[in-house]
Amino acid sequence: MPYADSDGTSLYYERHGSGPAILFVHGSGGHHAAWWQQVAALREEFTVVTVDLRGFGRSDSSMPEFDGQDFPGDVVAVLEAEDLTDVMLVGQSIGSVAALRAGLMRPDRVSSVVLGHSLGGIDHPELRELAAADRAEAVKLPVIDRLLTKAFQTGRPDLTFLFQQMGTFNVARMQDLRNLDTDGPTLDEIRASGVEVAFLAGEKDAVLGVQTVTRAHELLPGSHLEIVPGAPHSMYWETPEPYNAAVARLRRTLTARPAPEEAV
Repeated sequence: MPYADSDGTSLYYERHGSGPAILFVHGSGGHHAAWWQQVAALREEFTVVTVDLRGFGRSDSSMPEFDGQDFPGDVVAVLEAEDLTDVMLVGQSIGSVAALRAGLMRPDRVSSVVLGHSLGGIDHPELRELAAADRAEAVKLPVIDRLLTKAFQTGRPDLTFLFQQMGTFNVARMQDLRNLDTDGPTLDEIRASGVEVAFLAGEKDAVLGVQTVTRAHELLPGSHLEIVPGAPHSMYWETPEPYNAAVARLRRTLTARPAPEEAV
């Protein structure tokens, strides 16, 4: 059972398979085990790394409070513990904010970041306005309806129950992650880093609309966009096959771009 040290905080993580590396960063209700459908599907072709951020799963949760600004450093600590390079970070929801910041902190280790159901905390006035409008509609729904479709809840009550149980293993809560959105990277900072960015969204995402994600893609030249038909916010859980296919496709094609000052 490997653990990484992040400034004195013990972080649980797992490494499976071999090949080009993918590191998954969970959202507010997840932890390393939430990626069970991804590990099983991707480990034959890729090195798949899952991690528990501080306050989640089996990582240190003993601190009196949690600061979301520490989460990117947690991701970097795992990258360093395993000495990983040319890694694709895949975030889920607000975990994408931690993933993007970690990638910008260590572009020598991270070649690409996939923002799953998230804008990654990008600092841009139009995107902030669009995302706020989406959130205003989302909060009108019960939490479970924001994350999974009604059809899935009815058809798979077993997996819906398991999905809800995942969060009971965590001490940290959504409010502990929210400040990750403050002082986010600008579009210029992302472009200058040389890190490739892909937006991965579900057509039926009730938290962040496809139109908003598409606009972010348009504003970030060179970025990639994957929209999965019929998929909800928690696409990795409800529709794992197309989600896994999209992640694999991105991992096979994305490589780091030279930073502008290094381009020839």
